[in-house]
Amino acid sequence: MGRLDPTSPFATRSLAAPALEIKRSALAVSRPTGAGAFEGYASLFGMVDMGRDEIMPGAFRESLSLRGPARIKLLWSHDAREPVGVWDSVVEDARGLKVAGRLNLDVARAREIHALMREGAIDGLSIGFRTQRAVTDRKSGVRRLFKVDLWQISLVTFPMLPQARVSSVKRVASPHNDLAARISHAAANLQ
Repeated sequence: MGRLDPTSPFATRSLAAPALEIKRSALAVSRPTGAGAFEGYASLFGMVDMGRDEIMPGAFRESLSLRGPARIKLLWSHDAREPVGVWDSVVEDARGLKVAGRLNLDVARAREIHALMREGAIDGLSIGFRTQRAVTDRKSGVRRLFKVDLWQISLVTFPMLPQARVSSVKRVASPHNDLAARISHAAANLQ
C-alpha cells in the first residue's frame, strides 16, 4: 500500500479527509486489443494483500453508484499526471472488482504500455481509494475494508495484491493483415 504523490491533485493534507490509499494487485489483466481494449480484476474479495488489507464484498458498491466508470481515472502507476485511457466498465461481481478499459493510443505513454501489455510485461492492476469504513483484527493485524471511496485504478508493474491482473487483451487484426487476408480470400475464390 502506498500514498499518492503530494503534488497529485488527489492528495490531501486535511485532517478531516483520510489520505488516498493505493492497492496494487496482480490478477491477470488481459492483453490489449489492437484498439487498446483490455479487462481484468483490480481487486479480489477475501484475499489479504501484501499490506495486510482485505477488501470485503460490497466495499465499492456506494462509490461505484456515485461515480460510475467515467469518473474513475485510468492511470499509469498511480501518477495523476499520466492518465492513459478510460474505463468502460467497473463492477463488483462475486469475485471482486472487475474492470474493462481502453488505452488511448493517441497518448505516447499509452502506446508504450500497450506494447508492453501485449508482450505480457505489464499486467498488474492497482486501486487508489479513501477508506471510509474498516476494522483491524488485533490478532492477525489484517485490516478488513468494508467501504471505500474509489478514485482511480492504475496499470502497474508490481501490484500489492499479486492476483490483481489483466486477464485478457483483445487483439484486432491490423489493417495490413486484414488487407492481406482479403486478397488471399479473393485469390482463392478466383480459382
